[in-house]
Amino acid sequence: MTQPRPVVGTPDEYDLDDPNRVPWVLGTHLHPEVGPLGRAPSGSRVCMIEAHGFARRKPYHHHKLTLVFAAMRHFRDELRDAGYEVEYVRAETFREGLATYFDRYPEDTLVAMRSPSHRSGDRFRDLVETVGGDLELVGNELFCSTPEAFDEWADGGGEGDQFRHEDFYRWMRRESGVLMADGEPVGGEWNLDEANREVPPDDWEAPPVYEPAVDDLTREVAEWVAEEFDTWGSTEGFAWPVTRDEALAALDHFVAERLPEFGPYQDAMRADDPAMAHALLSPAVNLGLVHPWEAVTAIEDTYEERSDVPLNSAEGAVRQFLGWREFVRHVYRHAMPDLAEASQLGADRPLPDLFWSGETDMACVGASVADVYERGYSHHIQRLMVLSNVATLWGVDPAELNEWFHTTYVDAYHWVTTPNVVEMGSYGSGVFATKPYVASANYVDDMSDYCGDCAYDPDRTTGKGACPLNALYWDFLARNEDRLRSNHRMGPLYGHVDDKRDDCEMDEIYQRVSELRTMERRGDL
Repeated sequence: MTQPRPVVGTPDEYDLDDPNRVPWVLGTHLHPEVGPLGRAPSGSRVCMIEAHGFARRKPYHHHKLTLVFAAMRHFRDELRDAGYEVEYVRAETFREGLATYFDRYPEDTLVAMRSPSHRSGDRFRDLVETVGGDLELVGNELFCSTPEAFDEWADGGGEGDQFRHEDFYRWMRRESGVLMADGEPVGGEWNLDEANREVPPDDWEAPPVYEPAVDDLTREVAEWVAEEFDTWGSTEGFAWPVTRDEALAALDHFVAERLPEFGPYQDAMRADDPAMAHALLSPAVNLGLVHPWEAVTAIEDTYEERSDVPLNSAEGAVRQFLGWREFVRHVYRHAMPDLAEASQLGADRPLPDLFWSGETDMACVGASVADVYERGYSHHIQRLMVLSNVATLWGVDPAELNEWFHTTYVDAYHWVTTPNVVEMGSYGSGVFATKPYVASANYVDDMSDYCGDCAYDPDRTTGKGACPLNALYWDFLARNEDRLRSNHRMGPLYGHVDDKRDDCEMDEIYQRVSELRTMERRGDL
């Protein structure tokens, strides 16, 4: 297995030879070979704090809390079995946990990787200082690139600058050498996304999903979470890796069974299959159980070794780990704190209750919410082109939509959701999105089977039974005309808006949208 550290940029240099310099392993840093833990001598003392207070602030998905707490407790036990002295403190808050730790070990200096979330390092410093302890923060090595490398590439770009994912992705490919040959991309093209928008035939069967067994410890955690916290989502059917061995098995399963089918159908949606051929690795990667570079190299090695893995599958999967995940992490650093509250289109409506209840006659939305309710997961096109699309067309406050994603998805953390939801999903800032990603029913009908049994007609815009997406789409364009008409990617659409105004069709659209908002308030949309 390749060394799990950043490959673009230089990781921090430090050591933990002094026994009073102790790794503090956070709940999203669960990799034994990375950061302070990877530098600590075998048998060292390790600090872990299981804080519960955060889990009471929001109705988090039951599976999300089960995943975090079960993974931490398994990691604790594995470290102890390996000979480490793990001081595992369970407390209501990090402050209480730190006070307990430093009461026991007042001479220690905790050494922790920085969390990607905004100002988390400052908060931890303040907490440690408050309880009279010492803390050293070091670079987070659970990414493929360092902040310093990105900032040098971006030439010091900061708030207000617009970043381009495609440029960044190509730079990461060049610097890392992934899917490269003689300085050029394998196959001659950098991005094969256009080959990844096929719809599977009716008789296509998705490859099997890896589901680890639920052991006694995980079952115990799941029961405790259900009793201890006010959660959302199903309490049954938990099926996510909670150990490194399970996460590596999930990665092996993806490249062996699912990768060949991933590329062509990665944007397609099926009502009865939330997984399709997706990797399902983001929860494990975002906890640190698998390093993204381990995923990238496994994908590249499999492509090179097997003739049945098409380049568009390998490149598409690499782009998610080496490109997009890295990109949003760095954009988040540069755009916060403003990004979290950004709403350049002035969207300020509350999130419809149907996002929580799933009670709607819109098949695409109902099925997607049901997927999230059942497993805390739906794939990226459901997130962007169904759930975020509906919310953006509706005019939902991006911050409230971001809160929903952060609460309900097992792989969601603030640094992940904020760029994806506020910017990509809601066009909240313009820090990297060049247009709002909105669509009418035509897109959903083309890329899914939702519309076939839906109560709404995807081919109609107004009148009873017309798909809400259609009227909402034209209403969105009309109400945001001042902002979007000059956008070179959106401008051509306004010719259609003009035609609808000339034909007085916009008046019917406004009436339909008013009806839809009334239906939503009554709970029968």
